[in-house]
Amino acid sequence: MPAQATAADGGQKQPITPRSARGVRTRNALVAAAREVFERDGYLDARITDISKAAHVASGSFYTYFNSKEEIFQALVAQVQEEMLHPHLRERTGITDPREMIDASNREYLRAYKKNARLMGLFEQVAQVDETFKQLRIERGNAFARRNAKLIRSLQDAGAADPTLDPLVTAHALSVMVSRMAYLVFVLGQRIPYERLVTTLNKIWENGLQLRAPEERPGA
Repeated sequence: MPAQATAADGGQKQPITPRSARGVRTRNALVAAAREVFERDGYLDARITDISKAAHVASGSFYTYFNSKEEIFQALVAQVQEEMLHPHLRERTGITDPREMIDASNREYLRAYKKNARLMGLFEQVAQVDETFKQLRIERGNAFARRNAKLIRSLQDAGAADPTLDPLVTAHALSVMVSRMAYLVFVLGQRIPYERLVTTLNKIWENGLQLRAPEERPGA
């Protein structure tokens, strides 16, 4: 079992990074169980004892890896965020056409949001009442915006997008649009056919950027 470190500000144990294969399995089992319990019972009613029971570990084992249900919920959100960011999309797919890249990015995000809809709904609720999760929500939005701003800058440099747009502000606006539509459809249950949703979001992205075909770019 990993040694437990204590914090200088009151003795609270610092988060543990498992070093053994068994420790990794136990921590992963706890996170998976936490997802099950949070999605079943909601954030407020979820109990550490239920998480430990679902993970098939002793209750004391929970505190080897996490201090509280807030901390394990934070770990779960971080895990889902990493999945939803779908990094290195261009490298993984080989896509170079801007319209195809926007389509692939939106599709991956929407698929991941739909898969994690129950958890994303809980995260949105908790972020309204808990300052820690509010900041996580802001950081998550910033991560998406920075990634999309990089794409927008590359399109501007290639003469494919409106050069007068602020890349980061534009990225925030377009990212929030996609995120809120995902929340509306997959959490609140607004009935919009998936293909109509994707193609509409893609078109708004293209129109917002004033995306130009190669033959329409300056110097073509």
